[in-house]
Parts: sequence; C-alpha cells; structure tokens
Amino acid sequence: MKKLQTFLVDSHAHLDSKPYAADLDAVIERALDNGVGHILTVGCDLESSRASVDLALRYDNVYASVGIHPHDASTVSNALVDELARMIEAVDKVVAVGETGLDFYRDRSPRDLQEAAFRSHIQLAKATGKPLIIHDRDAHDDVVRIMQEENAGDAGGVLHCFSGDLDMARKCVAMGFYISFAGPLTYPKNDALRNIARTLPIDVMLVETDSPYLAPQNWRGKRCEPAYIRSTAEKLAEVKGLTLEDVARITSLNAWRLFGIGEVDQSTRIAYVIRNSLYLNITNRCTNSCTFCAKFRDFTVKGHQLCLEREPSVDEVLAAIGDPSSYDEVVFCGYGEPLLRLDLVKQVAGYLKQKKITVRINTDGQANLVHGRNVLPELAGLVDAISVSLNAPDAATYQKICRSEFGERGYAALKEFLVEARQHIPSVTATAVALPGIDIDACRRVAEQLHVEFRERVYNEVG
Repeated sequence: MKKLQTFLVDSHAHLDSKPYAADLDAVIERALDNGVGHILTVGCDLESSRASVDLALRYDNVYASVGIHPHDASTVSNALVDELARMIEAVDKVVAVGETGLDFYRDRSPRDLQEAAFRSHIQLAKATGKPLIIHDRDAHDDVVRIMQEENAGDAGGVLHCFSGDLDMARKCVAMGFYISFAGPLTYPKNDALRNIARTLPIDVMLVETDSPYLAPQNWRGKRCEPAYIRSTAEKLAEVKGLTLEDVARITSLNAWRLFGIGEVDQSTRIAYVIRNSLYLNITNRCTNSCTFCAKFRDFTVKGHQLCLEREPSVDEVLAAIGDPSSYDEVVFCGYGEPLLRLDLVKQVAGYLKQKKITVRINTDGQANLVHGRNVLPELAGLVDAISVSLNAPDAATYQKICRSEFGERGYAALKEFLVEARQHIPSVTATAVALPGIDIDACRRVAEQLHVEFRERVYNEVG
C-alpha cells in the first residue's frame, strides 16, 4: 500500500464508543499506518462529550467536539449548555460544537425539543466562535430552515455524513458550510451521493468515518474505524478525477480551515502536483482581472497555497521541479499569467524538453500585446500544447467578465493568438468557464471558426 505524503483527517469519529474499549491504542495506531494524521472524536451527550475531551487530552493527534445528539435532545437544558460552554473554554483541543441537528428517522426525542436543542447549539457555536457539526436524517428542509433562521453561517461548520440532495448541499455551502462524506459514498447503489460529490467543488468537502458506524463497502456490516477513511477518500478521488494524494491534501486543508486541526503545507507554492501533472506557479501577476478568478477569494488550488512572496528565479523553479520524469506533463499555470515571464518560460521549457518532458502553457492569450511582438515563434519546439482562456463569444462580454487591462483589444488579440499558435504549437485549445449566463455553445462556435480544439471548464472548480 502506497504511503501517503499528506495525512488524511477523519473529521468525525466516536472513539469513546464501547466497541473500542479493548483496543483503542491499536485502532489509533492503525489509523496512522493508513495515513490518518488526525481524528476528531465527537460528543453525542454529556458523558460522551466529557469522554471525547479526555481522549483529546490523552492522544496528541485526537481532537474533540462537545454537543448533544438529537436523539438526546430532551436532556438539553440551559445548565447543560452552560456545561458544554465551560468545556469549550477550558480545553483548546475542543474545536467544535456538536453533533447537533435533527433526526426525524428514529424520532427518539420529540421534534419540537430537537428543534429547540438545535437552536441552542447554534447559539452556543456563535457565542464561542466554534463551528457546528450538524446531524441530519430525514429532516433536510427543517435543518436548512433552522440554519437560515438562526444565521448558522455566522458560526460555519459541516453537514456530517451528508444524506441530503444536491439542492440542500448547495444551500448549505452558500451559508459557508462544508459537506462531509463517509462510508456510504462507497456503497454500490449510492450513485446519487456520488453525483453530489462529483458536482460540488472539492474545496467544500471533508471526509469522515463516523466510526464505529457506516463502514465503507469493503468492511460493510463490521465495526468501522478511522483507518478505513482511506477507502472513502479513494472513492472521492475516483469520483473527482483526482489522486488520493490530492484528496488528502485538499480535505486536510479544509479541516484545518474549519477546525484548526493539523498544519498547512506551504512548500508547494512554485511547483505543485494535481493528479499526475506538475504545475508551475511563476507569477501572481495577470493582464486580466477575471470576475470568477478564485484568487480574489483565496490563493489555494486543490489544497496548494499559491500566494508568492516574490517571483521565483529560473534556478528556484528548476529546484522546485526536481526530477520531472515521473509526471505526465509539466504545465505553466498557477495564479497568474505565465507568459508575462516569457524569458523564464523559455529557459525552463528548454530544460524540460532536453529531458523529453511534455510541456503545456495555460494563458490568457494576450502575450503579443504585452511584449509588443509575436512571441509564438519563440515557443516553437519548446511547448507541446497551449490552452488559451477564451471565456466569451464576443469582445464586450469578454471585457465584462475578464476585465483585460487592454480593454476590448484583449479579446481580438487572444483570437489572433489562437490562430497564430496553430503554426507553432502542436496542440492548441480554447477554453471557457461555464459561468452562469455564458453561452458555451457560442464559445465553442468561435473555437470552431478559429479551427482550434475547445474545452468547457467547470465553474467554481479550479485545477
């Protein structure tokens, strides 16, 4: 089994459960052996909340949440909520409030008391500055309604072991919540859940086991444990067209953002891996200021931090690349326009071609305007493929969404760039982000008129 370079985070487990009483040390050791670096053990009542805190204090890689499950909502009182608040205040490793929410499947507590308890947990989360862990079973509409009425987005949190539909997921994400997937993602008949995972950006996802429950398919019906999260992460990687390492890196970053668990890897700002391609982030400058560009919200791509403190030199880029022989391709991309640094691109691409590496450039196609000359002949023999962001079927629309510093001249220039690129680059593709309101078919027709390939890019999914 391949050893993961980036640890996974099991964002929801119940390590205080009786099934672990005899072998908890071994359970945690197996988790580490399977690439699980951190585990969040979740309180369901006052007793389990106290036990979770004790486990967090006992094990360096375990964190805790405190809360009352909707099954026990009838026990919730002001005094109990105050006790939860004191636990949060007393121990730094208590990182969340919950699990809380609604369970209309078993109805072990009256629904009005479940709702009241849920509201009290949301208020506690906002008061303590901790995110929520929300349980929802057969109560989708009411969960969303209460979240909206109580402004739960002020606290943020996660819908654990998500079981709602895509519309619910989008509403929760819009409120600032993460969506977490557990073992059911691996169940053969659960195509609906996999479609939700396929549709949402992975930047809003967590993975969990809900141990000792809901074991992935390979162990279905048996005791689940945190080590098995790797199976769920592998299925998520398959669904998203990513590698297991990608999923580990991205979901671990998400866990850090939400709960403060683990650390952020900032070592890959220049050269970063997605799937089996190596991407080079050589500048954060750009000739466009696209309305949809994710860097205006966050300089992260698939779990990589790409905000450069300064632009790297050729030597620094080559050092960051290391041995490129194992990659399918090396791509000049990152959070900026790579052809602003034309000389560096030519030097690095020349080095890569000497090693027979496939080279691609992702660009906005305005390099000839930037440099005042046709730069494409200078890239001949150095670049195997070039991908140009078309993004609109006409100049006015392009300027509205891409905001080129060259005005509407930028659109004409990129079309000329696409045509000229065919003379010098073996593979030329025009791309367009499927923004709401953009006529993708019209963009495709423009690419056809220019006699280049066309690729539609998913909106709000970078990398």
